[in-house]
Amino acid sequence: MTYTLKDTFWDRLDDITAGMLSAPSAPPRPMAHAARRKDNMLWFITAQGTDIAEAAKGGAQAQYTLASSQGQLYAAVEGTLSKVNDPDKLDEIWSPMAAAWFEEGRQDDDIVLVGFKPTKAEVWETDGKAKTLFEMARANMSDDTPDVGQHGHLTF
Repeated sequence: MTYTLKDTFWDRLDDITAGMLSAPSAPPRPMAHAARRKDNMLWFITAQGTDIAEAAKGGAQAQYTLASSQGQLYAAVEGTLSKVNDPDKLDEIWSPMAAAWFEEGRQDDDIVLVGFKPTKAEVWETDGKAKTLFEMARANMSDDTPDVGQHGHLTF
């Protein structure tokens, strides 16, 4: 099996805790995601009345931007938001981080499960800090440009 940039994208999302989610009616804000490749979705938990919850009700187009040197992934992902009523999925992705935002925990009536279905992305993956430093030093001592990983466009 050939390992693709799309495989790298999904695999490395697990090492990244948050990015910046935005929609036309919602300026960029930090949001923690739960990535589920089998669903072809990124999942978010927010509260009733937030601009992300409102955008999801209307099926808004959105962008999720990731920048993680630890996860060795940088991406601008475009897709569609949706409000999802799936208690099993919410149980699956529920976490202590989500619980911190809701007074009544998982049973709080303000919880909104938001699905983000990616349609396309521009992705950069790196080989890590040591390789990047080596490539920068090598490039500075030659006429070459550094080779620090892959870059490409994905469609989902």
